[in-house]
Amino acid sequence: MRYSLVLLLACAVQGGAAETSPRLPAELQPFFAPPAKFAGQFGSYVSPLKFHDGRSVASPAEWPARRAEILKYWHEQMGPWPPLLEKPRIEYVKTERRENFTQHRVRVEMTSGLMHSAILLVPDGDGPFPAAVVPYYDAETGAGLGKELRDFGHQLTKRGFVTLSIGACPPRRNRKDEATIQRLSFEAYAAANCHTALASLAKVDARRIGIIGHSYGGKWAMFASCLYEKFACGVWSDGGIVFDESRGNVNYWEPWYLGFDPKTERKRGLVKPDNPRTGAYRTIFEGGHDLHELHALMAPRPFLVSGGAEDFPARWIALNHAVAVNEFLGHRNRVAMTNRPEHAPNAESNEQAFQFLEFTLGPVTAASSAAKRKD
Repeated sequence: MRYSLVLLLACAVQGGAAETSPRLPAELQPFFAPPAKFAGQFGSYVSPLKFHDGRSVASPAEWPARRAEILKYWHEQMGPWPPLLEKPRIEYVKTERRENFTQHRVRVEMTSGLMHSAILLVPDGDGPFPAAVVPYYDAETGAGLGKELRDFGHQLTKRGFVTLSIGACPPRRNRKDEATIQRLSFEAYAAANCHTALASLAKVDARRIGIIGHSYGGKWAMFASCLYEKFACGVWSDGGIVFDESRGNVNYWEPWYLGFDPKTERKRGLVKPDNPRTGAYRTIFEGGHDLHELHALMAPRPFLVSGGAEDFPARWIALNHAVAVNEFLGHRNRVAMTNRPEHAPNAESNEQAFQFLEFTLGPVTAASSAAKRKD
């Protein structure tokens, strides 16, 4: 029996022991270690295991303070979140059968008082099931009603996951509580509320909810899982896991990601002398910070980078910092990356991502897991 990593961690916590090195399925083992030429390479990134005053984190007991410092810094720069919703509303609009699951077109209270269209897919059976939030430009694509090979929600539900596919929900700049929040952080906030909505469903195991997205959705999934620790794991498909001003698709400087400045209207395109950095991106980048700090917030939760044209093998230099944090805390096999030449996902990269989610979250119900443990 192959148990989910999340349930193993939960059992370890309840039992007072640390689950440090779960057995990896053979098909996933190669993805949890960098190529030899990148092993042990940390580049110029400042270690997440150093406080802002230069002190090193002396022991695992000090990590929560350092983690809180990282989280506080990024929220201060991107704009603080409004209070998370305690009971986000879900309105069922239309229900129909598809294959081996039920499709619900719903409206979800992703942000306070505002309902957003989404598609909820629920597999046949009693549950409780693992679940995933699937962010993209629109809800239809993730649910299998749009471009092929981006139908993460559709494919995962056929494997036994409840999925909630969601589309973009930019801040309304005329709302006082959203006026200063960078869009990418605001969407992470919306995804956090979607997690709560999913966790309220009877057929969902609230302990086993992950998030998976591609490109723009990959950025969204990364920020959501890093900033909201109730996501049990994350899969980030070629969104750009570090700042890289040489690549136009790693465009965190744009106002719809981190570069919003109410006093400046930036032209679209690469950072240049006549088109400089703006907004939170400028402050974060010029302050010597990078996204590897957010990766560290995942520890000890597992994540997979489904890398393509933007997240190539050399990105392990940044990921090695997350590996180091996990090892410092006594955990292994928490950071993985697959690679393909193209930006677009393909059948192989999707299969790898789905196997990762089955490993980390588990494809079976908690009840059937318990029954098989007794056998």
